Amino acid sequence: MQIIPINDNPSQVLSVQLNNQDCTVNIYQKSTGLYLDLSVSGTLIIGGVLCQNLNRIVRDAYLGFIGDLMFQDMQGASDPYYSGGLGSRFLLCYLEQSDFWGAE
Repeated sequence: MQIIPINDNPSQVLSVQLNNQDCTVNIYQKSTGLYLDLSVSGTLIIGGVLCQNLNRIVRDAYLGFIGDLMFQDMQGASDPYYSGGLGSRFLLCYLEQSDFWGAE
C-alpha cells in the first residue's frame, strides 16, 4: 500500500506515478460528498465516484487500471470530506493486488 499525498482543499488535481502508470487524480467536494476521477495517460478510467471510507474506488480490472484506490479514516470510520483533514485524517491509498481484501 502506498499513501498518495493530498491537501485539505475542496478541489485538487494530482499527477502521480502508480505502478508505472501516469495517473491524474481529480478530487472534489460536492454537497453530497467527496468525489474522485482517475485518468491514466490521459484516458479517463473512472469518473464521479463517491469516496467512502475503506471502499475501493476502481474495483474492476477490466477498466485497465492496475491496482485500486481507497480512502482510510485514521481516526474512526467516517467517509472523507473536505475540511475534515484530507491528507492527515483521511488518507488516499493506492492498493496493489496483494493489498486487496479477498484478493481476486
